[in-house]
Amino acid sequence: MSPQTRAVTTPAEAQAALERMSGVIDRLREVIEQETALVQKGELADAAAMSAAKAELAGELFAGGELLKANAKFLLQAAPTGCATLKQVEEAFRAVLQRNMIVIATAHAVSEGIVRRLSGDLARARSPQVYGATGRTNAPPPRHGQPLAVSRVL
Repeated sequence: MSPQTRAVTTPAEAQAALERMSGVIDRLREVIEQETALVQKGELADAAAMSAAKAELAGELFAGGELLKANAKFLLQAAPTGCATLKQVEEAFRAVLQRNMIVIATAHAVSEGIVRRLSGDLARARSPQVYGATGRTNAPPPRHGQPLAVSRVL
């Protein structure tokens, strides 16, 4: 076994491993809740700055999960209440993560819609305003559109 997946041999070690994992999940949940709140407020730069903390905690979560998987049978026997508590923490985390994904997907869809609308408006402004054979204005051909540059620094 690697150092991350060492054997858990006592009930005290089992309880400590489960508590460590619960702590990591709780810290990651707090970071994700903060990120969700920042995205909802439109503070995307601050939300993006949290990626390093999320990545570090996700690494800890992965390592802890490997340890728990490697010792699953013993953990269930030695610390059943700790396992039940960890399951509750995980379910609460999953709900927070689901909400975060919805908020981020919504922000992505809104920003994509804004950029598409802006691009269309710019293309219409640059195209000649003449009438075609049908008596309606001609839409600009998509291949003649000018590229849209967006500055990420405001």
